Amino acid sequence: MGSNKKIMIMKKFKVLTLITAFASLLLLQNCNESEKIQPAATVALDVTTGQNVPGATVTITATVNAPNGGKTLDVYVGGVVVQSYDINGAKDFTQAYAYVVPTTAVVGSTIIVSFQATDSKNFPSTIANFSLTVGSPIVTLEGTLATRTLSTATPYLIKGTVLVPTGVTLTIQPGTIIKGDKATKGLLIIQPGGRLISNGTAALPIVFTSSQGPGERDRGDWGGISWTGNAFVNQSNRPNAEGIANQPYGTIGVANLTAGAGENNGSMTFTRIEYAGIELTPNNETNSLTMGALGDATVIENVQVSFGGDDGFEWFGGKVNGKRLVSLSTWDDDFDSDFGWSGNVQWGIVVRNVSSADQSGSNAFESDNQGNGDAIAGICDATTKTGCTSGVFSNITVLGPRDIQSRSISNNYDNTIHIRRRTNISIFNSFFSGWRKGLRVDDQGTLDNLTSGSAVHQYNVLTVPGTAGTATLATATDGLFLTGLTIAPDAAGNATAIANYWSTNFNTSFNTITTAAPITDLGVPAAYWGASTAATYPTNPSFILAAGAVGANNLNGTANFTNAKLGTFFDKTITYRGGFGATDWTDGWTEFQPLSKVY
Repeated sequence: MGSNKKIMIMKKFKVLTLITAFASLLLLQNCNESEKIQPAATVALDVTTGQNVPGATVTITATVNAPNGGKTLDVYVGGVVVQSYDINGAKDFTQAYAYVVPTTAVVGSTIIVSFQATDSKNFPSTIANFSLTVGSPIVTLEGTLATRTLSTATPYLIKGTVLVPTGVTLTIQPGTIIKGDKATKGLLIIQPGGRLISNGTAALPIVFTSSQGPGERDRGDWGGISWTGNAFVNQSNRPNAEGIANQPYGTIGVANLTAGAGENNGSMTFTRIEYAGIELTPNNETNSLTMGALGDATVIENVQVSFGGDDGFEWFGGKVNGKRLVSLSTWDDDFDSDFGWSGNVQWGIVVRNVSSADQSGSNAFESDNQGNGDAIAGICDATTKTGCTSGVFSNITVLGPRDIQSRSISNNYDNTIHIRRRTNISIFNSFFSGWRKGLRVDDQGTLDNLTSGSAVHQYNVLTVPGTAGTATLATATDGLFLTGLTIAPDAAGNATAIANYWSTNFNTSFNTITTAAPITDLGVPAAYWGASTAATYPTNPSFILAAGAVGANNLNGTANFTNAKLGTFFDKTITYRGGFGATDWTDGWTEFQPLSKVY
């Protein structure tokens, strides 16, 4: 009885255990069915907007699917969380992330932006990566362009010779930066029939400059701008743009003397051209701004050329006018005119440093009619002057390298004004200073144009710091007036006749400048280069005319616009001589220290 009872109890316990176990299994199965664990979250990426250049913003949209409910979305750059978003249990979640490419990012390097979601079960998603290769922010201009507009927000690089051909217009928005490539001698050529619209503002000037970085720029880093049209040139064959083969321009022939009237080649306003003009081959150079046969409907106003590798502004024929032109520390000549240019210029400033001058002899003004002084029958001869180089200047200030007599300057500096080869230009109401030599006339045709009244120089002030006045030798290295002619009754090289012309035409002159006082007495500000360097000359010097001292040389209130050559182009309401009165028109848009400028 006892053993049977035990056996029965054991059997009942086993059955109860089996029932309990089965019940537990059923309960567990019910729990798993109601709380089944879903797959981990996934992240998909879509790049919706942006550029891959330094400083630009790239917008990346992350789409999260979290079956267990989302918790967070983390964004990593370089393995570090840079942004975290709360998903708040949503199973579907979309988030746009704006990534700013560092301005210091190296072009060609790769940046990885990673995204990872974590769900409510703390299960992480597989990492989704967006790979960004840093691109160059510079758009390269090469070859022959089609009509296009350059945008303020985009920097550009002129690589090699870039052409704007006939029928094409290149428009540049205010504030745009265009760099000339040094390695390929970048050069912009606007061919006859092409148009350039480079219109900046005083607040947003357009800048053409070197591709080199701050502190590394130098004159001749790139080729500059050669802008050509179809106006008259006094040559027997169509010339090529200076320094450039196979780029003819202009209209020739005695029947085409008026060609260029009404021709519009575009406009350039509030524009700077820096470190341009380059020797392509020996004695074959481009300038900062070359203007070949541009028409008189073309507009050139508020333009600065700086640290050029040859001439600053050079006109080859044509009828284009100019206003408010700045030539800073160029290498050769500042204002150079040739081939029958017959436009007008009012307001200009020249500032030269002590050491930068060309071995050919650097002048503030140089003017030729052609490559020699020969007459061109029916175009530029003893009786016909229509096709001569006959530009008219007024209100120019020239601050040469030698402000005082003791200032050492390059021996390559030559004349303040060198007119030759039958040129017929006229100059009014201007101030010239700072060279060893003043006015030089070297041929009979040019002298005849002056003495006949065909060319006129009136109401100007000419100074040299040295002690020499009228030179008596053609080879003199110092003097107010010089000539290579023999002008009877004087001996060869005696410039007395040139000095007499100057004084009898309401011009004044003086020399022996040992202190700044004789210049400041005129009202001229102390804005000479003097002892400055490219890094210390003021970035924004003041050229405003001061009161000065009473006298015939004072530039205040002494302008005269009665000569018939001063036509409707000129503002005749002003009363000052030189480039400035009470307003400094260079303020805001110019840059006198571009070496260290960050572009």
